[in-house]
Amino acid sequence: MAPDQKPTPDSSMSPPLGEGVDLLVVLPALNEEQTIGDVIRNIPQDIPGVRSVRVLVIDDGSTDQTSAQALAAGAEVLHHPASHGVGAAFQTALARAAALSPDLIVFMDSDGQFDPAHIPALIAPVLSGEADFTSASRFKDPALTPLMPWLKRWGNRVMSRLVSRIAGQTFYDVSCGMRCYSREAAMHLHLLGTFTYTQEVFLNLAFKRLRIVEVPIPVQGHRLYGKSRVARSLWRYGWQALGIIFRCYRDYRPMRFFGGLALAFAIPAVLLEVFLLVHYLSTGSLSPHKWAGFTGLGLFVIALAAIQIGIVGDMLDRHRIYLEELLFHMRRGPGRRDRPNPDPPRPFVAPRL
Repeated sequence: MAPDQKPTPDSSMSPPLGEGVDLLVVLPALNEEQTIGDVIRNIPQDIPGVRSVRVLVIDDGSTDQTSAQALAAGAEVLHHPASHGVGAAFQTALARAAALSPDLIVFMDSDGQFDPAHIPALIAPVLSGEADFTSASRFKDPALTPLMPWLKRWGNRVMSRLVSRIAGQTFYDVSCGMRCYSREAAMHLHLLGTFTYTQEVFLNLAFKRLRIVEVPIPVQGHRLYGKSRVARSLWRYGWQALGIIFRCYRDYRPMRFFGGLALAFAIPAVLLEVFLLVHYLSTGSLSPHKWAGFTGLGLFVIALAAIQIGIVGDMLDRHRIYLEELLFHMRRGPGRRDRPNPDPPRPFVAPRL
């Protein structure tokens, strides 16, 4: 898809949800006992178009009173015995959401940087049928850009431009932790990253041509207490996030990915061979530049191998599409909303790649 081309909305997406929808608010948490209670209590219960609001906390191995504070504030709590990362917490939340079958799912951090009073603005495009997925944006409206360290802001800009380039759409903030998913969009998600999930979600849904809308929302640029458990090291966060983006692009666009690698090796291979040919025509000898011929040949072999891997990857990509479509219809199976809520599932942790 060209960078300036917008995806065609999937005809299978739902029309406006209308009145009386069920909302599930998910709060991943790791040692957030000082803020999580207030965050839960400030979640609005009376939202136009929403029939019920339920709060789910995914305690990712906290060693403090996070779970106790969440339970006291009225939330359901699923607890990981050890910390597996915010991506793994997201997977556990999706598994529980599949059992509860809410119409809307809002994810937001539990550290107090997001004001729950902005939930109605966040979910409005999904309620109206304008979007399948919305994300709070700290940078779309320059007037709402929070104060934060310049390095963190620069890193967010680089990530957003990279994801925008790959997805073929323009995004301003792909790392914000406050988001809303329609039930259809949540069931379309197939993620593997355990460290984080924010960038992968944008790519996963954009590749499937779901409608993505960024909603400018004021956000605090720093935590009220403690330090970020995910981005405590910006370099580590950037490296891990780039790895997730790399694998997502490789799996969803194998011919483009490996074709680019093949081109990167083929161009210097051709230049080296042309250089050797010009030298031979002008001197009548290959010496002393035989090295150019051997190096060019080696690079050309690598380019051919990359193309072959891309062809195999493209075949596997077709199988992945079929399998994800089957999984989507299994998740959307009939009768789920009529069944009583089962016991909470065991926390799901995706394999580390």
